[in-house]
Amino acid sequence: MSKRVFHLSHTDLDGYSCQLITKRCFEHINFYNSNYGSEIMARVEEMMDDIEEFGEDENLFLITDLNLTMSDSKKLVNLIDESSKNIKLLLLDHHKTGADCANEFDWYHLDVSRCATKITYDWFLDKGFDIGSLSDYVDVVNAIDIWLKEKDEFELGKVFMRVVSGAREINRMLFAQKNSEYIFYLLSNVKRFIDTKDAPIRLDESIHTIKKSFFKKDKDDTLENLVSDFIVDELSHKKDELSVYYKDFKGLLTYSIGNVSIIGNDFLVKNPEFDFFMDINGRGNMSFRANNKVDVSKISSEVFGGGGHANASGGRFDGFKDSFRYKDIKKQVQERFIIGENSVK
Repeated sequence: MSKRVFHLSHTDLDGYSCQLITKRCFEHINFYNSNYGSEIMARVEEMMDDIEEFGEDENLFLITDLNLTMSDSKKLVNLIDESSKNIKLLLLDHHKTGADCANEFDWYHLDVSRCATKITYDWFLDKGFDIGSLSDYVDVVNAIDIWLKEKDEFELGKVFMRVVSGAREINRMLFAQKNSEYIFYLLSNVKRFIDTKDAPIRLDESIHTIKKSFFKKDKDDTLENLVSDFIVDELSHKKDELSVYYKDFKGLLTYSIGNVSIIGNDFLVKNPEFDFFMDINGRGNMSFRANNKVDVSKISSEVFGGGGHANASGGRFDGFKDSFRYKDIKKQVQERFIIGENSVK
């Protein structure tokens, strides 16, 4: 079997559960996640770049719980054919919209009767992998994902699904690996409730505690503060990659980070070499924070037509083109800063 696996899956319970299975099957595996639509090929291109850089003699390109269009399927085949690496392609899915591709390509495996997690579980079990005691967990995911309301596992599956959909504490674009680790941690903890009496209720009551246990270090605190400490540490590790500049001021750019007031202030306190903190979302709305080192209302006004206070302001990047890659977002913002700097000289 392949030495290294590059696994792309959906961003819901079914998608991450597929990866929870392959995590048990392979020692060397890179995880990627995508919503439906155009993000899929953006992640495919990212995976191909990583295979060229990190791939080994044998690599498995695995896609689960996502359906490709015929055009995307042909493009993927061409990318693999043109690669310098030895790549085996495998897709395991249950969305009937992929029927044409399944009829065209032998690597495209479609089964509309089961969720992708169950397809993935059965596939690797048949291949002789020691997956461990996941059959009951798979049944819960299958019951909720294909909506088998008559199944005993259905109600617990509803809570499982909410655990994943509510796991928004770690930004997927900026911290893809940490986001995956977090969701795997949550899923590994929720599955122990399967044999518990009144399991849906008991799990519902425990979600907050399980979340806190991931972020907790030396001392207890509110979830908001624990998450902020975690995110600020991660941002500090990546601060060179996330740095932007306006005039003589150095800033940190994030994308849809959430909780900007707390995270922005905490980051600036712990990283005094930065003058401002800024966040942009997919609609081009921007939030600025400072810690008395620069008037961010002036930056927002000069560059984005915004305003506010010296340490907290906002604006809008007209003409902003959203992207699934951070480097594309950073490039646009930095170029806009250069334009703004030149316009006020």
